[in-house]
Amino acid sequence: AKFDAVLPILMPALRVDRPLAGFYLWPDVNGDDEVFARDLYAEENVIVLPGSYLGRDGGGGNPGRGRIRISLVAPLDDCISAALRIRRFIESRKP
Repeated sequence: AKFDAVLPILMPALRVDRPLAGFYLWPDVNGDDEVFARDLYAEENVIVLPGSYLGRDGGGGNPGRGRIRISLVAPLDDCISAALRIRRFIESRKP
């Protein structure tokens, strides 16, 4: 139910796929994941984890770089509210 509610809100603003299992989304933020996460918190009070914090640099680079981890463990209404704030944050940055 959370994926069904949140993905239509986020998909117009982020490249994000529905996972086969789990309760995380890993959207591509098209840039620096750490800056995105920091600024999202500062502007919209939404906490996400930079993907680069969860991967390691290897031969092919860090697979988490440029992505964030969005956890959908909060109650449904909170997940929807956060998704709306993430989308507003992204749309406010478009030229």
